[in-house]
Amino acid sequence: MALQGYDLGALALRLMVAGEIMTSGISNVRDPAGRGKQNGVSAPFIRFIGVAEVAGSLGLVFGVLARAAAIGLMLIMAGAIQKKARVWRTGYWGATSPGWHYELMLVVMCLVIALAGPGAIALAPGLF
Repeated sequence: MALQGYDLGALALRLMVAGEIMTSGISNVRDPAGRGKQNGVSAPFIRFIGVAEVAGSLGLVFGVLARAAAIGLMLIMAGAIQKKARVWRTGYWGATSPGWHYELMLVVMCLVIALAGPGAIALAPGLF
């Protein structure tokens, strides 16, 4: 099996997305009360989101059910965009706090993984 440029690019993309989302997930799991208060949601809900972020990130890192993991992470990011855009009204770039452009970028990155797959450098590249 000869690796192609796509395979290395897909691995880099998966690792980048996982690294960014994993840090949020770990923070949500470690301090659900504080993070929940900061985001205006309950501690059990933020813990659930944190576990989902960690699980999805691990799926991307190892390339196991990477497409499903990417779709799940897209849903989480869509929720974050909704919160920032409609509830907090921060705007795309954000005037007084970070806008939702960052989450949108992660959604698009996950969309590429969901559509194109994890590449050959994965534990289970053939699984959904």
